[in-house]
Amino acid sequence: MRTRTRRAAVAVAAAAMLPLALTACSDSGSKDSGSDSASSSASEESDKTSPSDDTSTMSKPFGAACSSVPKDGAGSFDGMAKDPVATAASNNPDLSTLVTAVKKAGLVDTLNNAENVTVFAPTNDAFAKIPKADLDKVLNDKAQLTKILTYHVVGKKLTPKDLEKGSFETLEKSKLTTAGSGESYKVNGSANVVCGNVKTANATVYIIDSVLMPKS
Repeated sequence: MRTRTRRAAVAVAAAAMLPLALTACSDSGSKDSGSDSASSSASEESDKTSPSDDTSTMSKPFGAACSSVPKDGAGSFDGMAKDPVATAASNNPDLSTLVTAVKKAGLVDTLNNAENVTVFAPTNDAFAKIPKADLDKVLNDKAQLTKILTYHVVGKKLTPKDLEKGSFETLEKSKLTTAGSGESYKVNGSANVVCGNVKTANATVYIIDSVLMPKS
């Protein structure tokens, strides 16, 4: 009789301990799961912040002078992207002298109808470096003006990578050279790109701080 009583007591004790054991296992599993979840979350955050998705500034306009481009409207980067290059330039206040020269040379339609070109566009300050008498003379000589302006146009779209070390034939039929890296590029060793990789409907524009002169 005593043996049966002891066996019953042991069975009751075991039954009482079973829920406690299950609870402990459940808590342990929950903690491990939380740890795994935290680890997974950290991994996901790491993936988000990793540089695997290369969205470098070279995919958009760059350069100190880009800050002077209007933030909205037809003269903004978004606005210029919708218009062909001569029209886009006419909406940028920093390129008004260039636009005047293009009109005097009768090149508006030529530039607007061109496909996939690159234009090195001198700023107003770039033209201001030329003595006024010389500039007026060029602006009134259509043949010479056309020669100079077409020297600023390359017959294909150039990326910043292309500019690192390049020699390109222009619409004027002679070559210009480019060199640089990052956000610093020069054309013909002297003109600096001050706002580059500007998109228009039919061209890529690199705004420069000097007027380029063909050698011949």
